[in-house]
Amino acid sequence: MPTPTEKAAPSSYPVVDPGLGERLRPEEHVLAAEISQVIETSLRERYPSAEIQRDAHPKAHGCVRAEFQVSETLPAGLSHGVFVPGARYPAWIRFSNGSQDATRPDSRGDVRGMAIKLHGLPGTALLGEADWAASGATQDFVLISHPVFFANDPRRYLAVVTRASGDNALSKLLIPIDLGLKGAFIALATSRKKIANPVQTRYWSTVPYQLGLGPGRQAVKYSVRACSADEDPMPANRGPNFLRDALRTTLQERDVCMEFLVQPRTSPAMSVEDSMTEWTEKQAPFFKIATIHIARQTFDTPEQNAFCEKLSFNPWHALPEHRPLGSTNRLRKVIYENISRVRHEATTAVP
Repeated sequence: MPTPTEKAAPSSYPVVDPGLGERLRPEEHVLAAEISQVIETSLRERYPSAEIQRDAHPKAHGCVRAEFQVSETLPAGLSHGVFVPGARYPAWIRFSNGSQDATRPDSRGDVRGMAIKLHGLPGTALLGEADWAASGATQDFVLISHPVFFANDPRRYLAVVTRASGDNALSKLLIPIDLGLKGAFIALATSRKKIANPVQTRYWSTVPYQLGLGPGRQAVKYSVRACSADEDPMPANRGPNFLRDALRTTLQERDVCMEFLVQPRTSPAMSVEDSMTEWTEKQAPFFKIATIHIARQTFDTPEQNAFCEKLSFNPWHALPEHRPLGSTNRLRKVIYENISRVRHEATTAVP
């Protein structure tokens, strides 16, 4: 029950699962709404007379068609939701840079993103998508090129978002103080990532998800890596969009194979509320449970690029068996839903 000074969370706000270690932070839903409003205001100011881009990861290297093939044999504890042995799902995958500046050259360090959308699933997702209603539920997996996130505390996150959204350069210099020492180091390490090819990079969910329903449910994290350890050398002459060029060249020449991994939690000490602490592979190994096949294709067309920008990726586009866990994911539900609404309303309004 909320205290007399707290407002009850709206019915749309996620209910926590104490059995998996979830716990609400004080005024969490209020802070989620405030963060969402700060981002919305910033976006409307940034794009006053144009289509509104994503707040994070606005620069896409490309959206590609793929097939998500679940392994023929899986341990019973991992065979839930979309993870049906032998199942195949059509998918869209968007590779991106994390910076708010969509003109930022790819040669500069940045967090890199991989967002996967499985579609045509049977059943009902936790959060539906009108555009995909005719083809069934969707399942999204949202990953970045670093195993942990830079903030756990919604209040710290609000402070960072507020400073980052403003025009005061001096204020932005104080962001590391808002993050704290650990968060600042994570943010620095995350933002320094340099890669030669989006399909040769490893990605992590950073935050946990439920796997399964009922008494046997557990907390897991996800990761994706290339099937081969081979990596392209960093090109000597790197244009501002060389990662799109690398993806285009690769898919003109050959098919691409990537592995989808699941990391079951092995100890309650691995907190679902702490997205800043890595679940080490020594303590909790990853298991390959699916292969992502990206066939040779031409993706870099005006029509497909426009379609890519209309896609919305949200961890809550998920079957109940894959419910997002932890405060970061709960904040995301409010933030992603609102920003998607703002973007699509602006797109509709543009003549």
